[in-house]
Amino acid sequence: MKNIDHLSITPEVIARFADCTQPRLKYLLTELVQSLHDYARKVELTESELMAAIGFLTATGQKCDDKRQEFILLSDVLGLSMLAVAQNNKFPPQATEATVFGPFYVDGAPSYAHGDDIANGAQGEPLYVIATVSDLNGQPIANALVHTWQADSDGFYDVQRPDQEMQARGNFRTDGQGRIHFRSILPVAYPVPTDGPVGDILRASGRHPWRPAHVHFMIEAPGYRTLVTHIFREGDQYLESDVVFGVRSSLVAQMPRHGAGTPTPSGEASERAFHTLDVQFRLVEAAWDFDDSGCLLSTAAFGQKPSLMESRR
Repeated sequence: MKNIDHLSITPEVIARFADCTQPRLKYLLTELVQSLHDYARKVELTESELMAAIGFLTATGQKCDDKRQEFILLSDVLGLSMLAVAQNNKFPPQATEATVFGPFYVDGAPSYAHGDDIANGAQGEPLYVIATVSDLNGQPIANALVHTWQADSDGFYDVQRPDQEMQARGNFRTDGQGRIHFRSILPVAYPVPTDGPVGDILRASGRHPWRPAHVHFMIEAPGYRTLVTHIFREGDQYLESDVVFGVRSSLVAQMPRHGAGTPTPSGEASERAFHTLDVQFRLVEAAWDFDDSGCLLSTAAFGQKPSLMESRR
């Protein structure tokens, strides 16, 4: 009979994966066990601390439902989500950068015509958005599917309000010039939910829960990598300390304010002040793979959906 101690247990556990017939799974489990055991030895993990961690993870799962994913939030605030995004989206500098998906995307958002108001009653100052979707050479991509969603002026997404119909979210198809335009509301900074285990961790570690003002976009087009990104509002006080580490300088944009009576992008004189956002998204072809410097490596095909996104829906 083997006498397993705190050092010999690691190779013994790893050896139990010998018959795994899935090479990638075997590798992931082996590295996970090695890293977990190394961590436990390094910090001299106590049994009570282990039970506290198990309790925390249990509570995290219990906080998840069809409108909230506490595990995504945990991954986000620990920087794991952004780390995965960064290492899986190494694109040339002219491509639009990806960022975290976030926990508040929902399937089945309504489709709108160009020029429509997607706020659907959500409170906030009007924001007129003009967006262009193109390839890396600036050639427009027609019929791309553009998903957009955001929080209201109170910092809440529609799914965070009980029995709320969909607001400030919708889908569009680009025209022949790769363009869409619509009306929404000005994004504001907001705190991530702190009424669950993730909030407990943030408070215990002395961190704030705030995200800078942003609008979410997800863009899909045949033959191109799906882009998941945000556009952040320039001047926001949390741009340098986003709780989920999602800000990229290339994704920060002006949203200038225009006074009442000024013609809107739709041509009519506005009865109230409004803001505008004009943004271009440049997509990477699906068959292209790049190294860290943006140099083409191969033409291996990619899937159209980010792997993290699939697990978040």
